[in-house]
Amino acid sequence: MEEYCFKQNDNETFTIMGYKGDLETVEIPSVYHDQRVTILFDSLFKGHKEIKRVIIPEGVEDIGGFLFDGCENLREVILPQSLQNLWQYAFVRCSIEEIVIPDRVTTIPPYAFKDCRKLQKVVLGKGIRKVRAHAFEGCDSLKEIVHEDGLVIPDEAFQ
Repeated sequence: MEEYCFKQNDNETFTIMGYKGDLETVEIPSVYHDQRVTILFDSLFKGHKEIKRVIIPEGVEDIGGFLFDGCENLREVILPQSLQNLWQYAFVRCSIEEIVIPDRVTTIPPYAFKDCRKLQKVVLGKGIRKVRAHAFEGCDSLKEIVHEDGLVIPDEAFQ
C-alpha cells in the first residue's frame, strides 16, 4: 500500500508533499493528473523504517531536506538524470551504502549525507562544482568518492 499527497506548482507541475505506505521498494510516480512530478518535498519519507529501496523517476528536479531522515533500512536510492538540486540534509541518518549523483547537480549542500554511517562510495556527476562543509559529516564508512579531475573536496566536507 502506498498513498501520496500532491500540490500543484505554479508551472503546472506537481510536488509530492506527503507519503503513507508500508512497501520495502518505493517507485515514486512521475506524473499526477497528466502533469510531471518535479519536486519531492521535505521529510517525505522521514522515519519510514520499512523502506529498503527508492526509485526516483525522470522528471524530478529537486529533492527536499530530511527526505530520507531516519530511514534506517534504506540501502539504495536511484536518482534520475533530471535531478538538479539536493537540499540540505536530504539523506541525513539513512543507511544507503552507495550513491550516484547525476550530472545536472552542481553542488552537494551542507549536511546532505550527515550521519550516513553505512555510506561507502559516492560517485559525483560531471556537473559537481562544489562540495559544501559538513556534506559527509559522520559518514564513518566512506571509503571512496569518485569525481571529475579538478574538483577539490574541502576537508570541511568531512567535519
